[in-house]
Amino acid sequence: MRQAELALPGALIGVVAGAVAGGLTLLAGQPAGWAAISAVTLALPLGLLGTGYSVLLGQNLFRPGVFAPAGLYWLAGFPLARLFQETVTGLAVFGHVSLPGGVAGFLAYQAMVSLGFAIGFLWLHERLMPHWLMRLRERNPRARELLAAYVEHAEALWLAKERRRARKGAR
Repeated sequence: MRQAELALPGALIGVVAGAVAGGLTLLAGQPAGWAAISAVTLALPLGLLGTGYSVLLGQNLFRPGVFAPAGLYWLAGFPLARLFQETVTGLAVFGHVSLPGGVAGFLAYQAMVSLGFAIGFLWLHERLMPHWLMRLRERNPRARELLAAYVEHAEALWLAKERRRARKGAR
């Protein structure tokens, strides 16, 4: 239960990102059914991957404020989520799958896009997770520990900024 509580911000970000993608499909002029299928088939894997990210963070496999592990995580996960979306949507809407550039080309392109997604995901996660942890800290010891890691990271950033400001003022 405690791990599930920690997983909520990542799951929420993934699901919302998938739903937004479905909304963009609708704005692009595609039929509502196609947009709905597109939204669900991307929201599901992105929600699961977001959950996984938060759980791994909760198990100290990722650290707050560090991009490289998140970038690698989404470098693998995002293309697979998009492949799932394209496959299921293609089968549901057209009865067959057609990937631009073939599977390898499609996955390579999605891998490039994944780093942009990773930046956005991590940015949102870094803003939502500490607030969520503050709500959980009284009843969840792991949330308290993870919140302490976020506070330590924020203090290190603040001290570095103050040092730069002091050096700049000394000149």
